[in-house]
Amino acid sequence: MGRSAKALRLAAVTLMAVLELSLVGANFLGDCDITWEPQNAKMDEGGNHLTLSLVSNSSGSMLRTKKQFIFGSVSTRIKLVKGNSAGTVTTYYTSSIGDNHDEIDFEFLGNETGKPYTVHTNVFADGIGQKEMQFRPWFDPTADYHNYTIFWNQCMIVWFIDDIPIRVFRNYSAQGVPFPTRRQMYAFSSIWAAEDWATQGGRVKTDWTKAPFVAEYRDINLRVCDCASYGAAGCPDSCASSSNWYAAPDLCQLSEKQLRQMHAVQLGYTIYDYCADGKRYNGTVPPECSMRQY
Repeated sequence: MGRSAKALRLAAVTLMAVLELSLVGANFLGDCDITWEPQNAKMDEGGNHLTLSLVSNSSGSMLRTKKQFIFGSVSTRIKLVKGNSAGTVTTYYTSSIGDNHDEIDFEFLGNETGKPYTVHTNVFADGIGQKEMQFRPWFDPTADYHNYTIFWNQCMIVWFIDDIPIRVFRNYSAQGVPFPTRRQMYAFSSIWAAEDWATQGGRVKTDWTKAPFVAEYRDINLRVCDCASYGAAGCPDSCASSSNWYAAPDLCQLSEKQLRQMHAVQLGYTIYDYCADGKRYNGTVPPECSMRQY
């Protein structure tokens, strides 16, 4: 076996090991706070099971981790709102607080009964977003729990569903493309109303007679560079150290198998890609779209 083949094989083994390690994790009760409408959040099973309910156009719920971090792996298992979920948005994402924020999104846009959800992904850096990719799930996300993971290091961000990568956003900050590296983030879970845009561009409104709309979460897992260990001033540089587990060179690329999986998902289930939206950019595309995103 040649050196490059060995490197790819090692990368595959290493990245899968990282994802498995990230399953040793936190607890909603002990490691998170309910920061919006706590009456609509319920925990049981010792804090390993969470429900978030949307009860009206202005009353959803939000959970936030106690930890702030830069880089690492965050994941949770979610069972989305069943039935007619039009106009609802269920989320799992990371975000900093304050101006010019950084954010990495999983948002799940509901739909009419029998029609598929939209899996919406996006990334903000220095307050600049509009990097959307959207997918149709290849499974029923309301029938059972599925694992959603955000992996983030200095090289790239990877969105995973059940250990299958669906998208990569690489660090091209040297070419002038903003990439999140300096701002401490929390991990969030939430449910909220967005009937003005979430379902078929806002054409389909929420049927509030079906409320409450309930999303279920299990087993939040955090394997991150905890900023509490370094202080706010020291966190960016300490978390950027090459000695951290996520900074290993092998974690700057997907394996051949993961590339095949991602390409299959993107070919079969992508419904929007900002890089393919020439009309939005008057016939051009943002600079990172002409660079490697895998």
